[in-house]
Amino acid sequence: MSQTASDALLDAILMHVAFDGWSRTSFDAAVADAGVDPVVADALFPRGAVDLAVAYHKQGDQVMIRQIAATDLSDMRFRDRVTFAVRARLEAAEDREAVRRGTTLFALPQYAADGAKLIWGTSDAIWTALGDTSDDFNWYTKRATLSGVYSATVLFWLGDDSLGSEDTWAFLDRRIENVMQFEKFKAQAKSGPLGRVMAGPLSLLERVRPPVRRTDIPGGITPPQN
Repeated sequence: MSQTASDALLDAILMHVAFDGWSRTSFDAAVADAGVDPVVADALFPRGAVDLAVAYHKQGDQVMIRQIAATDLSDMRFRDRVTFAVRARLEAAEDREAVRRGTTLFALPQYAADGAKLIWGTSDAIWTALGDTSDDFNWYTKRATLSGVYSATVLFWLGDDSLGSEDTWAFLDRRIENVMQFEKFKAQAKSGPLGRVMAGPLSLLERVRPPVRRTDIPGGITPPQN
């Protein structure tokens, strides 16, 4: 199968990102290296390297999804499945410098919303791949919590020089354990005295619904239905 112009540009830019970041300089060099018509390149990626950085992140999500689908997780505890998925996502990012430069890019105020959306998308992809069926406020809290875990783990991983990133996997285990403890606390609180006090607010939260996934509209998502 021949490589698409988008894939060619993404492959070509990675060698330049280490030196010039996700910048216009890197984008122009990638266009030249890939032999793509500049007009076509600008049409595919209107914001240049920024849109290629977004594409690079989403490509990693797809690699992770395929890895999860190809692995038998049936004998794993659920917390281990989440850990496996986060680890698979990090291992999908083979170019650590590209991730480092992307982290810097999406920390800029003008691109912070893009970065937050990408992290949320990764968390959503993980929960969806693991078969999450929540259809209330838990849909949001699960993804918000995992977004925090993923973000913290990526930052730790970027500075980790341990053999085989073992320190990162230990860090990830601790973060997942914290999440499991929080989920246990939520369940206990809901069934205990605090749950009775919070019955009213909780009943309102239970009416919150996740966005509806669609395949017949641009973007594929419509607002939650109440």
